[in-house]
Amino acid sequence: MDTLSATLLLLTIMDPLGNVATFVASLRGVPPERRLRVIARELVVALIILLTFLFTGPWLLGLLHLKQEALFISGGIVLFLIALKMIFPPRQGDEEITAEPFIVPLATPMIAGPSVLATLLVLVSTYPDQTSRWLTALLIAWGITAAVLLCAPAIARVLRERGAMAVERLMGMLLVMVAVQMLLNGIEHYLKH
Repeated sequence: MDTLSATLLLLTIMDPLGNVATFVASLRGVPPERRLRVIARELVVALIILLTFLFTGPWLLGLLHLKQEALFISGGIVLFLIALKMIFPPRQGDEEITAEPFIVPLATPMIAGPSVLATLLVLVSTYPDQTSRWLTALLIAWGITAAVLLCAPAIARVLRERGAMAVERLMGMLLVMVAVQMLLNGIEHYLKH
């Protein structure tokens, strides 16, 4: 996998356009003058989490004695479940969030969620000698996500609810295909060894 493919994969999983509505809803109780600061803080926290997983992933796998096949299969399952939630979102009440979000739910799991973390672990464990490539892909995907989410209020006004829902479902369909491929790769690798 090259840098562009990894960037697109990570960007699809981070789903910045699909997260616009969630960010706007989560920030309703935050004074308008603080919203950009809160979004920026959550983006930085998410980046720290992602970088930690990128650089400590192989060590963590070794510590837990996990094989690459288990990582592919579990990553594919997690990604598949996240994709299903994107395609078929659960119904939510009209409860308004009044507290300022901190780390949860914006930094994690909305940006640095389990599917992104599993994907980083798969990339680093599959091609450990290309960490700089994965770092570049992660920083580009995070940068695009940051730009989109910092503009979340304006984008939400343009896309409206139906547009945001359509984008999120399209990203969900793409993630289902990636998840199935990860599962197939894990099963194939297991059967060969």
